[in-house]
Amino acid sequence: MSKNITNARLAEFAIGELSRQTAVFIETIRYYERIGFLPVPQRGANGRRTYNTEDVKRLRFIKRSRDMGFSQDEVRALLRLADGGATSCGEVQALAEIHLRDIRSKISDLKKLENVLAETVSQCTGPGAPGCPVLDVLGYESKLT
Repeated sequence: MSKNITNARLAEFAIGELSRQTAVFIETIRYYERIGFLPVPQRGANGRRTYNTEDVKRLRFIKRSRDMGFSQDEVRALLRLADGGATSCGEVQALAEIHLRDIRSKISDLKKLENVLAETVSQCTGPGAPGCPVLDVLGYESKLT
């Protein structure tokens, strides 16, 4: 019994250590607690929040999801599914497929934007030109008349 209690105590650490282990800012951790991504942490005898390895795993999951561009609502849904709400892998797959379609659409839009900007930049002839193609494309009427 004493060994299990000791191991549990060793696994407890402060918010700064959670931040260090997950590369998530302390204020972001507190925000995630407020919006329900993370459970309300236990408080130590000193009144400070204490975290454990499960909190590290959960926060890494959240960070990775956010890094992949999942919205807060999507992260919330993924957390629900990861916490035992998934009846099948298909539910997670469906959510990921929707997100993948959104990403592909954004990539397509960015490629179009890249082509327009590259074409516009290639039209720049430098100083002395009567107008600036980049400013013209952006809708700014150049004062260089």
